[in-house]
Amino acid sequence: MSANTMNVNHVVDNAKFTKSHLSIMLWCLILILFDGYDLAINGVALPLLMKDWGLTTVQAGMLASTALAGMMFGAMFFGTLADKIGRKKVIMICVFIFSGFTFAGGFASNPTEFGALRFLAGLGIGGVLPNLVALTSEYAPKKLRSTLVTTMFSGYAMGGIMAALFGSWFTPDHGWQIMFFIAGVPLLLLPLVWKFLPESLTFLVKANRHDEARRMLQKISPEQKLNANTPLELSEAAVPGGTTVKALYQQGRGLGTALFWLCFFMCLLTLYALGSWLPKLMMAAGYSLGSSLMFLLAMNIGAVIGTVGGGILADKFHLKPVIITLCLAGAVALSLLGFKSPQPVIYLLVAVAGASAIGSQILLYSYVAQYYPLSVRSTGIGWASAVGRTGAIVGPILIGMLLAKELPHQINFMAVGIPVIIAAIAVFFIRKSETEDVQDAISTEKPLKAQRSYS
Repeated sequence: MSANTMNVNHVVDNAKFTKSHLSIMLWCLILILFDGYDLAINGVALPLLMKDWGLTTVQAGMLASTALAGMMFGAMFFGTLADKIGRKKVIMICVFIFSGFTFAGGFASNPTEFGALRFLAGLGIGGVLPNLVALTSEYAPKKLRSTLVTTMFSGYAMGGIMAALFGSWFTPDHGWQIMFFIAGVPLLLLPLVWKFLPESLTFLVKANRHDEARRMLQKISPEQKLNANTPLELSEAAVPGGTTVKALYQQGRGLGTALFWLCFFMCLLTLYALGSWLPKLMMAAGYSLGSSLMFLLAMNIGAVIGTVGGGILADKFHLKPVIITLCLAGAVALSLLGFKSPQPVIYLLVAVAGASAIGSQILLYSYVAQYYPLSVRSTGIGWASAVGRTGAIVGPILIGMLLAKELPHQINFMAVGIPVIIAAIAVFFIRKSETEDVQDAISTEKPLKAQRSYS
């Protein structure tokens, strides 16, 4: 390495937290908040749609899964596209798609129209999520990476809180449609996002946009001595397969990739089963719609606490033990929900279930972001998310079928808890990747064979 060459990843890993880091995290948090809101409006709208359109629980579960199917395709396509054209452009496209089509969903007059609009909205929702995670992770200092990613991702649960509150406040007077009209707000924010959200540093260096990369490096690490001619390099070896799915299975990452896909499938099955059906499950257990919406609120408050707390613990102890603990705690809480308990205990169990279902999922995104090389990071997150979406599609349908069978509600809650136990087992068998070894070497300033880019 030349004495005058600046290692971009080394600068990011060792930077002190600045206003620029805060700005990136907050803009990503605002955008992901509406992603979480979009998940939770299913739980608010489904009981009302069933009443308005005379839907069975199975039909309603199928309707809830249309957006999730769109999310699967969106995560696959836009995750890979971002590694080719840049994260910022893809984030802007996805926000326009999901916000616009969710807003249009409020005008749907029948289940077919509604399902088609939800599928199209899902393309954007699924595409924006892996790119927000990748962008936040890429700019975060190493010692704060899990904390910043999970704090940003807590916006997902905050969106659920917003949906539960808005559902209890507005739907009695304005119907389910108002929930979808509110989802159009991000369209108004796009000009600000374009101005204040930066492009991926890795992409800037690889695209030979070195002046922009130097300006961003100066912002996130003001103490660096940079000039217009400072050459930049990336500390990553070439990845066989480029930005394709094949690259995810290279360099000993095959088993880890498969296990991550299994974890995402199981966690998203539980997450979307709860997100879509928790109010209805609680109503089946004898609670009113109003109090059931409060359970949705409790679940998402628990998710915020579990997510942020989990991120802080992960930076101290590592992601793996924290994810496993969250998953197992959630399985226990979900099983206990099926039994009669005092209302404060029920709220606590719902909060723990939320911390597990949403918190462990968010920590998994952070884990995947650290597992893959920068050049395939969005591809890795996007495909894990896409495969997981099949679980998200199965979840609402599965719970709809269980409710249709009118089984004891204890069985319903236990069924939702089984997948997170499987996820905990899968996480246990994930081993450290070569990429993480490289990142550890960067942070301890060990010599590496770096990929150079000169202006």
